[in-house]
Amino acid sequence: MNIDHKLRQLKSRYEELTVALGDPDLYANQKKFAEYSKEHSDLREVVDLYNRLVRVRGDIDGNNELIASESDPDLVEMAREELGGLRDEAVRLEETLKLKLVPTDPEDKRNAIVEIRAGTGGDEAGIFAGDLFTMYRRFADTQGWQLEILSLNEAAKGGFKEIVFSLQGAEIFGKMKYESGVHRVQRVPETESQGRVHTSAATVAVLPEAEEVDVQINTADLEVDTFRASGAGGQHVNKTDSAIRIRHVPTGVVVECQEERSQIKNRAKALTMLRTRLFDMEYEKKARERAEARKSQVSTGDRSAKIRTYNYPQGRITDHRIGLTLYNLDDIMKGNLAEVVDALKLADNLERLSALAES
Repeated sequence: MNIDHKLRQLKSRYEELTVALGDPDLYANQKKFAEYSKEHSDLREVVDLYNRLVRVRGDIDGNNELIASESDPDLVEMAREELGGLRDEAVRLEETLKLKLVPTDPEDKRNAIVEIRAGTGGDEAGIFAGDLFTMYRRFADTQGWQLEILSLNEAAKGGFKEIVFSLQGAEIFGKMKYESGVHRVQRVPETESQGRVHTSAATVAVLPEAEEVDVQINTADLEVDTFRASGAGGQHVNKTDSAIRIRHVPTGVVVECQEERSQIKNRAKALTMLRTRLFDMEYEKKARERAEARKSQVSTGDRSAKIRTYNYPQGRITDHRIGLTLYNLDDIMKGNLAEVVDALKLADNLERLSALAES
């Protein structure tokens, strides 16, 4: 990949858009004006960085010329000292721009539906599933996202056998998608009287939320059942058939929702979950193909893979995909996930950049 050629193309396009946006006639076409404005805004940061890189490279050339032609040793020494800083800055700008040029996943801006299920480990697995939900709820709060529970099945000793919730806000799937996989916990369970460390697990699946335009569902393909809600939910529990279960006959996908008092609202939420599951089946297939093509360790689309271990005795969290180990487990469980998410996103971008350079 010739980075300078690509950057010159983007700068030329940015300048074209700047001229176009200054044309009063463009305002008559609000759709095109909105498209141009967004593209112009998206390109601004890359163009500003590229302009800075061009200036730094010019300064490097100027200092090299001065060192070659100047007879004053003090001026030569000053130019050499400045040259080191300029070269370091040029390298930083080039690396930043390379990452900016990596194509983003078009689904990254979507909302997400997150499913957490207790795995091996009995009661402790359910408790851990509850801990993961609390971690994500707190992380959502730090990001300004809206969380809505769609379905839950509480575990006898606390936590959940399964919980499904939606996240709505900005750039959610792009940050949360790396959480898909098996999460393992090592700690002394509250239910353990001997004080022995146990290993339990929970599975997380993060799905890009589908909209009605993404998936067309034929109502003739649906089997819809109503039943009485159970568990937390208020006075309506076990008194009205408000809960909804929908089976998509062609694929066998089953979803259910019982969190609302209204059968109509539960049906609407269940259909959203169904559309998302169907959309995700195709997305996951493509993710596996992309990961296989570039031998990705970060985003494989394999939700059965063990991705992370939470070791409570040592206060340690390890993400096995990128070899990241941190010793601030308590802080992370309080929802401070940004350091982990950023590290995974950077590793994924570097993989994509490498694949792009080889293509």
